[in-house]
Amino acid sequence: MADIFEATRPDDYLMRLAASDLGRGYKAMVTAELALADGHTVVDVGCGPGADLPAFSAAVGADGLVVGIDRDLEAVEAARELVAEARNVTVRTGDAHELDLDTGSADRAHTDRVLQHVADPDRAVDEIARVLRPGGRAVLAEPDWGTLAIDGPDRATTHAYQAYVVEEVVRNAWTGRRLPALAQRSGLSVRRIVPVTAVFQDVGEADAVLGLGRVARRARDAGHLDPDAYERWVAHLTTAPFFASVTLFVV
Repeated sequence: MADIFEATRPDDYLMRLAASDLGRGYKAMVTAELALADGHTVVDVGCGPGADLPAFSAAVGADGLVVGIDRDLEAVEAARELVAEARNVTVRTGDAHELDLDTGSADRAHTDRVLQHVADPDRAVDEIARVLRPGGRAVLAEPDWGTLAIDGPDRATTHAYQAYVVEEVVRNAWTGRRLPALAQRSGLSVRRIVPVTAVFQDVGEADAVLGLGRVARRARDAGHLDPDAYERWVAHLTTAPFFASVTLFVV
């Protein structure tokens, strides 16, 4: 089990996910949905270590501008290092709830797995709508952890694990299904909704993305999983044919 499950979330988790087949696939689709063009100003809210900034930089050209914003100083420094050679990219610290940008100053806006963590998703989407110019476009990508499906040895333990993820681990676990309403309430028109379902048949690959092992240990230690049931559940995941899936929605 120690060889399969990661003990802690690695520091390079976001970049590793972006470089995976899953990450490359949906991020390419998101970039296409943004419909970036020469001269555009695009804002990446919650840019993290900058995984999406190089593609945005190339798409908007020398006359465009890419603004990456994140509240985490270490992530901002990593993003700045990643795009140090790109003259059309600026990365700054900032709060998604109060963007330091003029109203109507951006042609495009983007978030990827950010709104699930913020204190107030409604306010964050309001800010995205505010900074977009008339006719601008936002593309928002968020998982819905209520769609998490795992084939375990019994329903009760799997349900308890799923409930722990939704109720305790992820602040806004149902953000994926809420995205269309969030956008419409903020005055945006929803033109397209694309579900992206990640399917895993390898437990190690699933653990690298979903953190199965470390989350299960937390659930056991917090009393959400019975210790004996936890042992049976983990044994099943690591020895039986494996299946798990979760759906991310791109709006």
